[in-house]
Amino acid sequence: GGDSHLHVPFVVPSMEGLHASLRASQVPAFRVMEVMKAAHERERVGGKVLHMEVGQPSVGAPAAVLDAARASLDACGRGETTLGYTVADGTDALRRRIAQHYADRYSVDVDEDAVMVTTGSSAAFVLGFIAAFGPGDRVAIATPGYPCYRNILEALGVEVVSIPVDAATNFQPTTGLLDEALKKDPRPLKGLIIASPSNPTGTVLKTSELFALHAWCKERAVWFVSDEIYHQIEYGEERATSALESPGAAESVLVINSFSKYHCMTGWRIGWCVVPPALRGAMRALQQNLFINAPTIAQHAALAAFDCDDELGKHVDRYRENRAILLEGLPRAGFTQLSSAGGAYYIYADVTHLTEVRGRTGYPLWELVKYFR
Repeated sequence: GGDSHLHVPFVVPSMEGLHASLRASQVPAFRVMEVMKAAHERERVGGKVLHMEVGQPSVGAPAAVLDAARASLDACGRGETTLGYTVADGTDALRRRIAQHYADRYSVDVDEDAVMVTTGSSAAFVLGFIAAFGPGDRVAIATPGYPCYRNILEALGVEVVSIPVDAATNFQPTTGLLDEALKKDPRPLKGLIIASPSNPTGTVLKTSELFALHAWCKERAVWFVSDEIYHQIEYGEERATSALESPGAAESVLVINSFSKYHCMTGWRIGWCVVPPALRGAMRALQQNLFINAPTIAQHAALAAFDCDDELGKHVDRYRENRAILLEGLPRAGFTQLSSAGGAYYIYADVTHLTEVRGRTGYPLWELVKYFR
């Protein structure tokens, strides 16, 4: 579900009677979920569907996670707990374990008070974007990129600055591209959102590249938002770098992550963020008002997820095999220009040469589907 910066035309609501707000009416649908909805409708009437539309694991949560969830339900059945609200930031045990994860994997000291448990990474984006950016602020994102960044920001009245990326920069932004964007429009940026490994290209920033981007932002008082949801799904010899490893990160970096991808818990709706001091009060208040807390049973279950690397590592091995098959087979099928796909579930292919209709090339795939249907 990459952002091609092509939006489906929207219908401006009539000014008569009750209607959605103009701002809400202008938010594009998340196209992959529309495809999922169409697939669901087909299945409802007995049609067969091969699901390839959503970026999620083909297996469920690890056994220990399921055991922890059952234990929580059993404790509730015995009257030992109600599985009621937690404090807005999340349970102490889970926040402490997330902080320990950064020490174990990245050798970074994270204060558990900086950790907020959220309803998936999606809630973290909403909370973080509202806390860091106001209407009219300018925030840079790579294009192609995850479309919900743009859609959430624009719903909040934030101006999105597209940074076009391609194979020349491994489909990642660079300081040079940011400088070029400011030459075209010198109004300052308030934020930069990066993802490594990325959706939809699967590319991974080198440590030096990530550090350079953060330093560029830090020098200009630009919030650095790092989407690390695909960490631990990596295929190179070196692991992906967390933005928290960058010098001075604690004050200027908002890291967002989730149990959805590596831990195979998409539907549990449980994620987290590591929040710089200047945003903590605002994000806590927003969490209290918008979500109250992340799902309690998912918090208890997620605590066990950090002890499942043996099981989860086997899934990544399988993803690696699938990646190798595709990188070998896609060129034989005519897809010759592919992203490096160093992580996540994605290989990004240039299909321009395959999309000629009536003498015109470069049709969006969704238009081609409608054309040939």
